[in-house]
Amino acid sequence: MTIAASIQTLRKSIGEITQGTGRSSESVRLVIVTKTVEPARILEAYQAGERDFGENRVQEWDEKKDLLPQDIRWHLIGHLQTNKVKHVIGRVSLIHSLDRLALADALEKQAIAKGIREVPCLVQVNMAGEESKFGLDPAAVDDFIRQMPDRPRVKIQGLMAIGPMTENEKRIRECFRKTRELLEDLKGKFPQQSWGILSMGMSSDYRIAIEEGANMLRIGSLIFPREIPT
Repeated sequence: MTIAASIQTLRKSIGEITQGTGRSSESVRLVIVTKTVEPARILEAYQAGERDFGENRVQEWDEKKDLLPQDIRWHLIGHLQTNKVKHVIGRVSLIHSLDRLALADALEKQAIAKGIREVPCLVQVNMAGEESKFGLDPAAVDDFIRQMPDRPRVKIQGLMAIGPMTENEKRIRECFRKTRELLEDLKGKFPQQSWGILSMGMSSDYRIAIEEGANMLRIGSLIFPREIPT
């Protein structure tokens, strides 16, 4: 199956699932994950009409971006080290992995230095409670958000979560449901922030994520399988 056909199949699936939840397919934004994917294959997805692409590693993104169309909206979806902030700030559409005050401080500092008024970010939450995952403990999110006014250029846009490493659908659904409930709680407590994005759901669990309220997906392997048949 070609990359364009894979995208078409995925978007059809997204449409069917959203219809079942009473939403339109346009309510779910697709971010295509391009980790380890060479620029030529990314370009195929671009030519199929996609514009939102996500990279995990700053160095890999930096090596690819100039080889691809300039109107791509890049998303940084992986863990961001503070010493890498200067390389991405003002050059990516959205940072999905804001997970500590030290990173917020680094973003604020670089935004001031570069004259950037807004740095759109999602707060990453480790709702699965797995040590292998980055993200704030859900119980720590309130305190974290209360400190954001001291960093006015860091603009919170919503939450990001990664589902648990399990095939237990009930456990995955519970994790996503709790993330949605946390987002709703934050909307009431901190109305000054923008809470429009709920980024959760990847190739293995996007169906559950949509059913539980996700409006942004991060999909890679369904579009770029590891082995392409010859």
